[in-house]
Amino acid sequence: MGTDERRSVVTPGAEPTPIGELPPVGVVPPTMHAQVVRQSRYGDPAEAFQPELVDTPRIGPDEVLIAVMAAGINYNNVWAARGYPVDQVAVRQKRGEPEDFHIGGSDAAGIVYAVGDDVTNVEIGQHVVVHPGVWDADDPWIARGKDPMIAPSAKIWGYDTNYGAFGQFARAQAHQVMPKAERLSWEEAAAPTLVGTTAYRMLHGWAGNTVQEGDLVLVWGGSGGLGTQASQLVKAAGGRAIAVVSDDERGAYAMKCGATGYINRREFGHWGVPPLVDDKAGQKEWSAGARAFGKKVWEIAGSREDPALVFEHPGSATIPTSIFLCQPGGMVVICAGTTGFDAMVDLRYHWTRQKRLQGSHGTNDEQAYAYNDLVRNGRIDPCVGRTLPFTDIPAAHAAMGRGEDVFGNVTILLGAKEPGLGRA
Repeated sequence: MGTDERRSVVTPGAEPTPIGELPPVGVVPPTMHAQVVRQSRYGDPAEAFQPELVDTPRIGPDEVLIAVMAAGINYNNVWAARGYPVDQVAVRQKRGEPEDFHIGGSDAAGIVYAVGDDVTNVEIGQHVVVHPGVWDADDPWIARGKDPMIAPSAKIWGYDTNYGAFGQFARAQAHQVMPKAERLSWEEAAAPTLVGTTAYRMLHGWAGNTVQEGDLVLVWGGSGGLGTQASQLVKAAGGRAIAVVSDDERGAYAMKCGATGYINRREFGHWGVPPLVDDKAGQKEWSAGARAFGKKVWEIAGSREDPALVFEHPGSATIPTSIFLCQPGGMVVICAGTTGFDAMVDLRYHWTRQKRLQGSHGTNDEQAYAYNDLVRNGRIDPCVGRTLPFTDIPAAHAAMGRGEDVFGNVTILLGAKEPGLGRA
């Protein structure tokens, strides 16, 4: 929707509110504080994000304005801050959006302050969280009854779109807005939705290879935000998750968050692209490393059982091993490429053992609502690792980009003055 179609919800004369405070519900200041990325600062997230005072976004008839109490840190805004692999500001300006900046953040918990004229499922004053799936309601793909998250118009909120969670007010489509779990604080509620709904789609979204009772699932990055949600979802489905981590402390954390066992990847050295098939000595050495890794899986499983599903996101460094280990007819499902986008698949193991390599991205409404119900019912823990102030958004992304944040989810306080607030 173009900006000329958006209905202003600004309250004339209202002053910007300091971080940690809120105006009265329904009173929307014309400007707000935000952590802003601009093209001239692309690079290190520690420098790319800068606090600025910007106009509060206006909303359209099917949109909602949310006062952000707390936000979550995710890897997609490491990429946005770097301007790589996509210059999000340039892409949106080509679509006709006028802003020359990016306000990211794909996880938010907050209070509804305004709703568009066509919104019927959300009320002002409601405590909510936001799922990251965005699309055009009139997309022909969706009109044919197909998955909205595969539609040409599908985007990730707070990465592909502007005015995400790192401003005092966030703009979202009404269908993205879900009830906040009353038992959770603001920072707990803000922590898991993007990674949790992404993990839910990966594990439950691909017919023929959904997680089933008794399944063994290998979870890469088992102590991080995605991994801790994946292990809990596997456990909730009656499966067993084996987490892959980089040390024993992270392994213990992964088991606390639902894994039945863990593998320390630093005990193995075969990572990355394997030698070419004609390099017999190199192939033999690589295969020995991959088989030793597989034997560790068997040891934890208590049998010679290979994973029915491999939960992937590192990409380049791990895909060859994932395809090698996945059981015949099983699936490697991947949502990112944090170690690189160039991955090698040995097709001999892929086609003869009829394995599936499935890309997965974001969430649709059905999957997001199902995941949120698990959170609200207390079956999924947000696994909050750290809660930081608004001023630490740049440093938090820089640390994530360096691979330092691997204990659960990192959250940021905006409207909430201190941790622990927001529980009913």
